[in-house]
Amino acid sequence: MKAYIFPGQGAQFTGMGLDLYENSPLAQELFEQANEILGFPITDIMFEGTAEELKQTKVTQPAIFLHSVILAKTLGDDFKPEMVAGHSLGELSALVANGVLTFEDGLKLVSKRALAMQKACEAQESTMAAVLGLDDTVVEEVCASIDGIVVAANYNCPGQLVISGEISAIDKACELLTEKGARRALKLPVGGAFHSPLMEPAREELAEAIKNTIFSIPTCPVYQNVVAKAVLNPEEIKENLIAQLTAPVRWTQSIQQMIKDGGTEFIEVGPGKVLQGLMRKIDRNVAASGV
Repeated sequence: MKAYIFPGQGAQFTGMGLDLYENSPLAQELFEQANEILGFPITDIMFEGTAEELKQTKVTQPAIFLHSVILAKTLGDDFKPEMVAGHSLGELSALVANGVLTFEDGLKLVSKRALAMQKACEAQESTMAAVLGLDDTVVEEVCASIDGIVVAANYNCPGQLVISGEISAIDKACELLTEKGARRALKLPVGGAFHSPLMEPAREELAEAIKNTIFSIPTCPVYQNVVAKAVLNPEEIKENLIAQLTAPVRWTQSIQQMIKDGGTEFIEVGPGKVLQGLMRKIDRNVAASGV
């Protein structure tokens, strides 16, 4: 079975989407529509902006979403997913790709998500850290032992787990995890504690927008971050998408379940090759490529 996977934040680069814009009338039309929906020329920043400009939260998330979704739409009849998944933000790209959300509704939710997360980041200083070379259970136990908010946030692949929380708690966790034998426990250059309880204000804000958006029956199952299994019910998809902001991204578990359910070919749609790299670490016997 053919599975399409969609990247999340961090995959952006200057010039992203420009080749699509120049070579496809459909892509050009969708990019122009996006400028109107967002109320600012995001294409200018995507095509010519600096790395710093691309890092603005109101830009980064919509930019990655647009690159992924428009790329999928330009594939035309070649794009026939039998299962989809997206890493964090990428889940919204996946939901447009399998017909749950329209392009316009998907972009509006992404924009709202980005701004709500930015607001939550500004309300309390917080961060994330990548932990390499330890079993997930060891990382979870260390996080649970610390006084303060620090949780497992991104299960990216075996031996790579990102933790998220208050700065002091993250610092303590990194110290203890290094003592436990982590190959690395390194703070990430991010604006806040994504996929942690500190995103609760953003979750509440996004919940309202999601509840007021039409979710259609998908053309194929979406393997959602929160539950790491196939979901087809639009109401369930909504609930899981709302929960995603404060819950961990169970990417390793999602991919393993997709393979168990018959996924044999995984195609990354969007900027970068991060997910292809993670695929090789989750199961190197499964074909993984980009578009």
